[in-house]
Amino acid sequence: MQGWLLRWLLNIIAILITSYLIPGFELSFIGAVLGSIILGIVNAVIRPILIILTLPLNIMTLGLFTLVINGFMLWLTAYTVPGFHISGFGSAILCALVLSIVSFILSFLIKDKNH
Repeated sequence: MQGWLLRWLLNIIAILITSYLIPGFELSFIGAVLGSIILGIVNAVIRPILIILTLPLNIMTLGLFTLVINGFMLWLTAYTVPGFHISGFGSAILCALVLSIVSFILSFLIKDKNH
């Protein structure tokens, strides 16, 4: 349970840092908390379906199309969560890239003993 809570908190921090770094990404603290929950659900339910449906395109782009899918997941989250706003799809893709990098760095700096 503690590992799950730590990863959730790291995700909230990563979202807040990303919103600070990207001008087109605006959110409130509550938006970050709700957004991290909804983003987790969207990534668990919708993302695997999109990955499978776009597999040929993903293979042709050597996996770079996954960034577009991640941007779409963020854009979908922004569409459904109040206080979580991304100005456009291009900003969503940029946010997805920065969020991945920030999440990686935070996960690297703070070790979870379950992983």
